[in-house]
Amino acid sequence: MSEFLNEYEIQKNGGPAELNLAGMDYFLNYELSWLKFNWRVLHEAQDLSNPLLERVKFIGIVCSNLDEFYQKRVGGLKRQFHAGVTELSVDGLTPKQQLTAIRKDVGKMISFYRNCFFNNLMPAMNQEGIRIERYRNLKSDLRSKADHYFQTQLYPIITPLAVDEAHPFPFISNKSRSLAVKLKQPGSDEYFFARVKIPANRPRWITLEKSSGSVTLLSTSELIKANISSFFPGMEIISAHIFRVTRNADLKRNEEEADDLLEMIEDELRERRFSEIVRLEIDREMPDDVKQYLIDQLKIKKHDLFEMDGPLGLADATQLYDLEGFNHLKYTPWTPALHPVFKHQMEEDLPDIFSTIRKGDFIVHHPYHSFETSTQRFIEEAANDPKVLAIKQTLYRTSSDSPGMHALIRAAEADKQVAVLVELKARFDEERNISWAQKLEKAGAHVSYGIAGLKIHTKLTIVVREEHDGLRRYIHVGTGNYHPDTAQLYEDLGFFTCREDLASDVSDIFNLLTGYAPDQTYNKMLVAPKRMRNHLMELIQHEIDAAKRGENAQIIGKMNNLEDPLIIQKLYEASQAGVQIDLIVRSVCRLIPQKKELSDNIRVHAIIGRFLEHSRCYYFHHSGEDKYFIGSADWMHRNLDARVEVLSPIENNQLKRYLKFFLDLYLKDNRQRWILKPSGKYKKVKRIKGEDEISVHKFLMDHIKNGTEPIPGIYDSI
Repeated sequence: MSEFLNEYEIQKNGGPAELNLAGMDYFLNYELSWLKFNWRVLHEAQDLSNPLLERVKFIGIVCSNLDEFYQKRVGGLKRQFHAGVTELSVDGLTPKQQLTAIRKDVGKMISFYRNCFFNNLMPAMNQEGIRIERYRNLKSDLRSKADHYFQTQLYPIITPLAVDEAHPFPFISNKSRSLAVKLKQPGSDEYFFARVKIPANRPRWITLEKSSGSVTLLSTSELIKANISSFFPGMEIISAHIFRVTRNADLKRNEEEADDLLEMIEDELRERRFSEIVRLEIDREMPDDVKQYLIDQLKIKKHDLFEMDGPLGLADATQLYDLEGFNHLKYTPWTPALHPVFKHQMEEDLPDIFSTIRKGDFIVHHPYHSFETSTQRFIEEAANDPKVLAIKQTLYRTSSDSPGMHALIRAAEADKQVAVLVELKARFDEERNISWAQKLEKAGAHVSYGIAGLKIHTKLTIVVREEHDGLRRYIHVGTGNYHPDTAQLYEDLGFFTCREDLASDVSDIFNLLTGYAPDQTYNKMLVAPKRMRNHLMELIQHEIDAAKRGENAQIIGKMNNLEDPLIIQKLYEASQAGVQIDLIVRSVCRLIPQKKELSDNIRVHAIIGRFLEHSRCYYFHHSGEDKYFIGSADWMHRNLDARVEVLSPIENNQLKRYLKFFLDLYLKDNRQRWILKPSGKYKKVKRIKGEDEISVHKFLMDHIKNGTEPIPGIYDSI
């Protein structure tokens, strides 16, 4: 147990917090819980009630998720294993035991998703006019067209790489697909090896023929394989089979010793290209000697090898979703709606977004409400408004051509005070964030990279505006990133206010991030890593004390992940005291619910569907005071102790009504909701006979599409 506390040594009241529970009787394994989440995503690909190309897209998401899982989670476990780490995780498993369990579950998952794609989805696509042909089955005219494409679009950019005394085994880049070619000279018994990389800058499938309601596609890798002899004239091709590698992205770094954080991250990106291979996927028909040659050259173990029938890298299945002319095989397009407060603004002829915020606090709910006309507009108006003196924002992830970033650049060039906290360590977005940081600095913005050892994960913007009665501060607190693309797909909340107590807290948070303020205190906001954990513990304790007095006690939490052992232990204590607890957890959940005498009063729900559930919202009955918080923090060790996070209280009674409705709706969903059982398995909720179907996503879209808010009149006073 003491070994575990070395990992989770959390300071509380001057000393380490006490964790009295450990082992699989109390905690589910993190990695296996994440795989359960990916199984739920896979279920959407198998669900016949989803449109066909949406099911194909879900296959792509499953495979993309697995790629990232191997890069981050498996990569980290392998690093621990190679370092000789034998300490138990909180669930009682060593790194080696976790890797073994992962391998077993992933093997089953691969079998399921490939069977779904090749035996169910491809025949269904064929019936709908989307035909993915084999090269050998092409008619002569289509084969000629394919060969022409090869000669003009592929052959000129491909470089075959031989391996011999003069040519070392080539570097294999992360997630690239390659052909392992075995060949020899005619009349010779000596065999040679060559690698041909499938170009990533060409489509996975090329269109050979297209008409109304019909398209014929051919895999680029199959076309290259069919023409492989073009690269080796005079040689005899023995075999050519595809393989793919995944590299570790979990690299160890010491930020406290770094002289320049930006330079350190740039170095890490270069190192990541050459990091350890954590997975090798190959065509099952690859000859044994070629397979062994790859294992030896890539320095992997056989348990890191996955053999498959047919094409590899089905994350690219999302490209099939983008085919034109097949919208009838997708969800009906959704256009986010203008938020009601902006309708009132137009009716009352209010001149700007700031006048709207002054009338009262409001919450936007993406992707139901438009990001472009709310959050993005807030930043753009601030950049253009001559009365605005300063804009400060945290940046965790955004798009490569973000309108918000362009607005901040314009503001800096117009001599407004612009300060941006850029998180350089946002995994897989480092290069993009470095690019934006450099552009912002060039424009004259103050760019900071935060605090060594902590990620800046909070989503905050503050605008300082000069008005007739003095300076006023306007703030936005979000649960999601300032990313216009993901705002169309991720479910998130955003809170707008100009309340002085909250604005003062946000100003102090930015001072903490850009300067030296380790003892900063806050009026209302819960801020990690200092105040948030203790305050959450106090809120849970209040419910425990109320339940022991026989009073109503309730907690509802909506989050992406629930992992923190100390929070989980406290929730168990609350359940045993009689507190009614509902947790809506999209992905990883290490808490074991509804276990006799441990968690009888805890229910864990998960929603999987059209949109990615991403908002964090927490409710505590608090003796009838009904405390609500929204923000960026999950209940995870990393969020509470290794990141700068903010949870903002929502104290406006009208907005509390919306959050209550919103959380209750999730708990009533009988279309997309899963329930976590004490066994660690999830069971999908089935609609009771005669019960109306309730789908959170569909319900909210239908109401907003019809011009009716779910709670009529909630914003009438604004």
